[in-house]
Amino acid sequence: MQDDLAIEESPFHAGEQDVQARLGVREIEDWARKVVRPFMPQQHRDFHTSLPFLVAAALDTQGRPWVTLLVGPDGFITSPDPRSLVLKGVKLIGDPLEASLSSGAHLGLLGIDLTSRRRNRINGRVREDGENRLIFDVDQAFGNCPQYIREREWTRLEDASVGTNETYDRITQDQQNWVTSADTFFIASGHVGDGKSPTFGMDASHRGGEPGFVQVIDETRIQFPDFAGNNHFNTLGNIVLNPKIGFLFVDFPTGSLLQLTGRASIDWDSEAVARLPGARRIVTFDIEEVHERRSAVPLRWQKSADFVRSLRLIEKKPESEDITSFIFAARDGAPLPIFEAGQYLPIELAVPGIGGPVSRTYSLSGPPGTDRYRISVKRESLGIASRHLHDELNVGAIIDARRPSGEDLMLPCIQCPVVLISAGVGITPMMSLLHALAEEGGERPVWFIHGARDGTRHIMAKETRELAARRMNVQLHFAYSKPNDDDEPGRDFDSKGRVTGELVTHLVNTPDAHYLLCGPTAFMTDVQDVLERIGVAPEHIHTESFGPKG
Repeated sequence: MQDDLAIEESPFHAGEQDVQARLGVREIEDWARKVVRPFMPQQHRDFHTSLPFLVAAALDTQGRPWVTLLVGPDGFITSPDPRSLVLKGVKLIGDPLEASLSSGAHLGLLGIDLTSRRRNRINGRVREDGENRLIFDVDQAFGNCPQYIREREWTRLEDASVGTNETYDRITQDQQNWVTSADTFFIASGHVGDGKSPTFGMDASHRGGEPGFVQVIDETRIQFPDFAGNNHFNTLGNIVLNPKIGFLFVDFPTGSLLQLTGRASIDWDSEAVARLPGARRIVTFDIEEVHERRSAVPLRWQKSADFVRSLRLIEKKPESEDITSFIFAARDGAPLPIFEAGQYLPIELAVPGIGGPVSRTYSLSGPPGTDRYRISVKRESLGIASRHLHDELNVGAIIDARRPSGEDLMLPCIQCPVVLISAGVGITPMMSLLHALAEEGGERPVWFIHGARDGTRHIMAKETRELAARRMNVQLHFAYSKPNDDDEPGRDFDSKGRVTGELVTHLVNTPDAHYLLCGPTAFMTDVQDVLERIGVAPEHIHTESFGPKG
């Protein structure tokens, strides 16, 4: 797959590029070239083939987009190679897409595990259908962050019977109640331009929020707020070029599906957007046809997610002018769920004036294996959650949290050399990893490379040095991009300038090392590009990017 790593063509079509340019985030292009692949990495293949269902977006025989769930028996998804999936035993009786998943059809797939809140997307085409199977070829594959995904356990009913199937041209009062009580729905959108391009086709995407985040305007129109995401803008980019979209609402306890098709419009910056906390835009959906399919799939999920623990803030420690650490213990004094170094903590905040909990995930920056959770948060001037944490949350306050999760930055091996590379507040998961490395036995080589603006912005410098001194074979390197007059070379920092790929390869000459990166997109793009150019295997590069979390 080495030849596939360098993508010459943009991973975005014209509509997606237009939205990115409009919103000033076209720099995402460099990062997306690394993570949007024309094949599925092994980790994604393992993930998809373990799922009980896939979310699928396609066009019906009239060219209208719909989104549905593809469900089969245990193990119905296989992946014979990195560019294809095979689905066996899928039945779409009565589904708007029943006659549409034929050879050559564009198909967008979303693999989502509601138990672990993990998701990956694949876009491509149906290569072959028939003999109770569907062969799907990959055009683009990429991961999505877990933000806004509700955690739900699922079960399978072996003897489930399919219920009624009704069609409408508007949503009934019961369906309106279904929509306004939903915390999750899925969208089908797509664009096909002239010629052939892997950027053309269908997308299946997820949207989540507190119940009521989808609003019913009337029986033929609904709308929802568009929150901050990964800046790919696949759905909005599709809508810009083709306003036809489809919605899917799942009644999780009964396995019933509410499928809608119609047209969308985008409110980019009106007063209505400003009145919705956290909203960046509003999408309005004009409904043209409705399918309500009762007990359509044999899966059942929890109605809503349960919180793992209520946490009490026991210490609030300023780390710099705009970064503060928050240390939590269990409210009831019972042991907290353990976490692995490199994982993050999903939290829920009750922010005054916001009609429901505000959900965010923050990297755990403290030592694993203790009865404390530490997160270190940068205050964003427009961030609802970060401003509340910094300005309003005081010692003794209670928040709700879910089980720590995330695998991208966990230590990938037991004794292999490890290089921890960060910039700015990206140091937070690296501190947890360094705590774990300081406690482990063995003599594996460890490099800790961090970039900060100056000594006043270099958080946890003393803690880093103390941890490194506790074990052999730890090499520290601090780079200051603009050291101040009080910063002394050799004492406070080791080099002047930013952390770059060239700096990393100058400091580390160990081909079998694993590199763990966290920081702004441009920083990580540069480092990863240089590492790949000198021959570091892609599976040895582990990344977690961040932007304003809000």
